[in-house]
Amino acid sequence: MSDEREKARAQRLEWEQNELREFRKRQPESKDRYETASGIPVHRVYTPEDAVPFEEIGFPGQFPFTRGPYPTMYRGRNWTMRQIAGFGTGEDTNRRFRYLIEQGQTGLSVDFDMPTLMGYDSDDPLSEGEVGREGVAIDTLEDMRALFDGIDLEKISVSMTINPTAWILLAMYVALAQERGYDLNKLSGTVQADILKEYQAQKEWIFPIRPSMRVVRDLIVYSARNLARYNPINISGYHISEAGANAVQELAFTMCNAVAYLQEVTQAGVPVDEFAPRLAFYFVAQQDFFEEIAKFRAARRCWAKIARRFGAKKPESMRLRFHCQTAAATLTKPQPMNNVVRTALQALSAVLGGAQSLHTNGLDEAYAIPSEMAMKVALRTQQIIADETRVSQVIDPLGGSWYVESLTKRIEDEVFAILDKVETMGGTVRAVEQGYFQREIAETAYRAVRKKASGEAPVVGVNKYVDAPKQEQIEIHKIDPEVEQRQIARTKEVRRKRDGAKLGALLERLEREAKDPAVNLMPVTIDLVKAGATMGEIVAPHLCGLPAPAPPGWSYRTGIDGTADDIAGG
Repeated sequence: MSDEREKARAQRLEWEQNELREFRKRQPESKDRYETASGIPVHRVYTPEDAVPFEEIGFPGQFPFTRGPYPTMYRGRNWTMRQIAGFGTGEDTNRRFRYLIEQGQTGLSVDFDMPTLMGYDSDDPLSEGEVGREGVAIDTLEDMRALFDGIDLEKISVSMTINPTAWILLAMYVALAQERGYDLNKLSGTVQADILKEYQAQKEWIFPIRPSMRVVRDLIVYSARNLARYNPINISGYHISEAGANAVQELAFTMCNAVAYLQEVTQAGVPVDEFAPRLAFYFVAQQDFFEEIAKFRAARRCWAKIARRFGAKKPESMRLRFHCQTAAATLTKPQPMNNVVRTALQALSAVLGGAQSLHTNGLDEAYAIPSEMAMKVALRTQQIIADETRVSQVIDPLGGSWYVESLTKRIEDEVFAILDKVETMGGTVRAVEQGYFQREIAETAYRAVRKKASGEAPVVGVNKYVDAPKQEQIEIHKIDPEVEQRQIARTKEVRRKRDGAKLGALLERLEREAKDPAVNLMPVTIDLVKAGATMGEIVAPHLCGLPAPAPPGWSYRTGIDGTADDIAGG
C-alpha cells in the first residue's frame, strides 16, 4: 500500500505541475478553497494516495459495518418507506395512515401535537389553540384505539416521534396490543425517547435531565425484556441538525448521547448485549450529497467501535440501524416545487448511505402539515428510487471511492475527537449542563445563516435565481377548527366513566415507585393507562415533587430543593 501511495503522490504532483498549472493560467478556479458543508477541506481530485485500508471498510454485515448492517441489504428487501403523519384526533390521523398504506407505504410514523409532547391534557388551559395542530392529540388509551383502528400492529412497524412523554405513549401502545391479544414479541417499531437531544437542540423537555435519564433507562430495560423486536429509543441526530449543527456535529453529538444511554443502562446492571441490539438511530439527509453518504457510513463504523468498547460481543449489538428523514430546514416557501428535487436528492443519499427506513418530506412543509397530494409525491419519490433507478442492486455502490472513503475516515476521526473532548468534560450530561452542545450548535447555525444572507451558500429561489414577488399557489392542508372541542369531549367522557378510586391508588403507587430507583416505572404506567389515566395526570406536578411541565431554561439546580441524585432515583 505504501508503494502505491508513493506512486500515486508522484503522479498527482506531475499532473499538478504540468497540465493543471498550465490549464489554470487560462481558466482559474472559482474559489481558493473548497470544503464540505461541515468545513472539511475537499481536494481537487482523489487518488490511491487517499485510499483507506480494506479492513476499515470490510463487507456488509461484518464489523465494522461500514458498508451496511446486513449482508444482503436492499437485495433482501427495500428500506421501510415510513412517511410521518399526525394531525387532529386519532380518527383524523388514522384516515391519513390508511391513505398512505393504500399508496404503498410500508411503515407508519406518528407525529404528536405540542400538548401531548409536553404532557398537557387537551383541556388544560395551556393547550388552548395547540390541540391537534402540529400533530395528533393523544390524552388517553381511547385516543390510541382510534389512532390505530383497523391497523394490524403485528404486521406493520410504527415509529412514534415522542420524547419527554415517550414512556407513557409506549405504555398506551403496549396496553392496546394486550387488549387486542397480540404477542408483544411481534410488535416492531420505536418510540423516539431520546431526551438528551431535547436539552441540546429541540428544547421539548419536562423533567430535569437526570430523572429524565432514569425514565429512558426504564423504558429501554422494559422493552429489552418484554418486546423482542421493538426499538425502545431512536437516538436522534435529526433534530440536532435541524437546530443548526453540521454533519460532523450531528453525528458526534448523537454518539455522545448514545454513550450516555449505554452508561445509564449498564450501570443499572443490564449487560450491553441484552439491550444494545434494539437501539436504533435517526439521522437527517442534508444537502451535501457525498458528505451525507460518508456520514452514514462513518456512523456505522463509530457505533461498532463504541459498542465493542462497552463489552459488546454480539454482532447485533454493534450493528447500527437508522431511520432517515430528508431535511425539513432546506425546504423553501419561494418556488416550492423545487422542494421535490431537493427531497429526491437527499433521499438518494440516504439510500446510497444504507438507511433502514426513510421519510421524504412534502413539498409544502414550509407552509403547513403536508397535504395528501404532497405526501403522495414524497412517497412516489422513494418508490421511483427503489423501482426505477436500480441503485439498490449493488450494496454500498460508492464503497471504494477514494473520495467517499477518505471523507468517511475524516468524519470518523472528527467524531471521536469530539467524544474524547466530551469525556474530559465529565460526560454528556455534564456537557449539557455546561451548555457545550447548545453553544456549538448555536455558533454553527449563526455561521450558516450568515453564509445564506451573503449569498456564499446558494439557495435556489431564495438568494439565487429569484422570481419576482408573487403569491405561490399550492394546495395546503387545513386544520378542522372543531378538532379541539372534539378531542376535549372524548377526554372528559373517559374521565366520567373510569374508576376514580382505582386510578387514585395507581397514581399513589406511581409517586411511590418513582422515588425508588430500583423500580421500573413501565408496569405501573401500563396499569394507569388501562385504568383511564390521562397524559397530564401521569405527568403530574406532585410526581416526585417536580414541576411539570417545566418551562424552558428551568434548572434542577435552582428549581427544587435537594440534589439531582435525590430526584426520582437520579
